[in-house]
Amino acid sequence: MNLLAIDTATEACSAALYCMGDIRERFELAPRRHAQELLPMIDSLLTEAGISKRAIDAIAVGRGPGAFTGVRLAISTAQGLALALDRPVLPISSLAALAQPALDAVPDHTPIIAAIDARMGEVYAGVYRGDSLGLVRLLGDEAVGPVATVPWALPPQSPYAIVGTGWAAFREQIEKRLGSPVYADATRYPRASAVLKLAIPRYCQGLALDPECLVPSYLRDKIALTEAERAVQR
Repeated sequence: MNLLAIDTATEACSAALYCMGDIRERFELAPRRHAQELLPMIDSLLTEAGISKRAIDAIAVGRGPGAFTGVRLAISTAQGLALALDRPVLPISSLAALAQPALDAVPDHTPIIAAIDARMGEVYAGVYRGDSLGLVRLLGDEAVGPVATVPWALPPQSPYAIVGTGWAAFREQIEKRLGSPVYADATRYPRASAVLKLAIPRYCQGLALDPECLVPSYLRDKIALTEAERAVQR
């Protein structure tokens, strides 16, 4: 089983390859350079593993939410490759991919908030908890909105961990609403290696999709504030 994964939903650009039981990854913080970096990353991984694109069995992709241009790039790249190779796709939440590596840093069963700065005073957020297989599972729904109103699927006074750029952008507001976390890391980004980890069992369960079925998860349609809205924020 050879699976390729990509994620470009945030400032981070990453690709990963599962081949012969090993995961290889390329990762770089590359704002506005995703389009230039992604395909060379994929080619580098395939060359290192000694396989061609034809040896790929399926393509996993971080479907968002995140930056509109980054999410579109990941979806279009995955879809283009899958159609060209006649392979299925495995869409994975970029918020879940952000939360997945944090399982190794927090006590068992601690809810993990994955939070990405959505700009315009809003945050993309999802609450996850590890399962018996060591994979994150969503509690409630992923959402976007101001910290004061976005729904958090957390019991009252529950301990929690939080990862992602949303913590750096909205720490004061989050602590005011939820209290202090037991663990926080604002430097984490979704990674293709985590997309792979979440995609592998789905592929084994026969849950891959035809590439025509691949759709992004934006969570919102608006990408910029009006002049009046910017004035209110100032």
